[in-house]
Amino acid sequence: MKFSKKYNFAASTSLLIAVFSTLAMAIFLYAVLEIVFLWLLLFFLFSFILSFFILQYRVEKFIYTRIKKIYEDVRLLDENNFTKPSITTDMEVLTREVERFAQDKKLEIETLNIRENYRKEFMGNISHELKTPLFTVQGYILTLLDGAMKDKKVRKKYLQRANKGVERLIYIIKDLDMITKLEVGGLILNKENFNILTMVQNVFDLLEMKAAKKNISLVFDKEYFDEIIVHADKERIEQVLTNLIVNSLKYGKQDGTTEVGVESLSKNKFLIRVTDNGEGISKENLPRIFERFYRVDKSGSRKEGGSGLGLSIVKHIVEAHNEKIYVESQLAIGSEFSFTLEEGK
Repeated sequence: MKFSKKYNFAASTSLLIAVFSTLAMAIFLYAVLEIVFLWLLLFFLFSFILSFFILQYRVEKFIYTRIKKIYEDVRLLDENNFTKPSITTDMEVLTREVERFAQDKKLEIETLNIRENYRKEFMGNISHELKTPLFTVQGYILTLLDGAMKDKKVRKKYLQRANKGVERLIYIIKDLDMITKLEVGGLILNKENFNILTMVQNVFDLLEMKAAKKNISLVFDKEYFDEIIVHADKERIEQVLTNLIVNSLKYGKQDGTTEVGVESLSKNKFLIRVTDNGEGISKENLPRIFERFYRVDKSGSRKEGGSGLGLSIVKHIVEAHNEKIYVESQLAIGSEFSFTLEEGK
């Protein structure tokens, strides 16, 4: 049987002790008494075995107790996760374990730092999004309380503007509530078969007036003669398409085009593409555009409406369907958002 590596240190040290002890005994017997080789052999074996067990026990306990105390002191590892059999006199194994532990902790710390930075940025973004309409509403109410409410025209105008601020707050809260439900799996999807082309046309009709403000054309990439049936939650997918097309209109250029295409993929999947020739997104911003409240424009301006949660909602709805969403973009050229859907049966 192969000798276990964890006993190497104790075995090699015990062998040295036994050899030198036996040599010392041989010299002593040679000088004082007659040398009996059988007794020397028995003495050698006894010395080796005794030294082996003492060394193995003492060194293993020495390493275990001190390494365990290090873990306890730095409080980086739960004591329940630290098992005695993993610590032996095999220094190679011990070194490998400590290196693995250190690497794991380094990754954990890096992950925690990233999450902490994300948390700080998220809290800053959400406070900015909420305080803008709150201060607006407060400003109009204070103005009315200061005497403006006596003028009927001013009172009505200010109340209408305050109501818009409240509506924006409700819009943000509803979107946050939806994202929370999507993240915890609390949103139930009612899947059914429907014609995705008809839905796209309905969204076009709904956003026709908004597109007309910038003279942006809402078109299909080609003429479709047959229905394309998909299996998904009809209401949620309409929300996905609406958010993507609204987003393309916000950042689309004057007299531009927003184009929607549907193509068949393998494994009974369809790919729905929403393409525009607008501002585009830089490479450094692409990985983060689906984050809640993430803004490509760092100036803090809010000339374009919305809760800042549209793309995040899109991503969560698509992933709730166990589907994928993709984005490709180039600055000053345009962007393409696409997602997959299951073919209807």
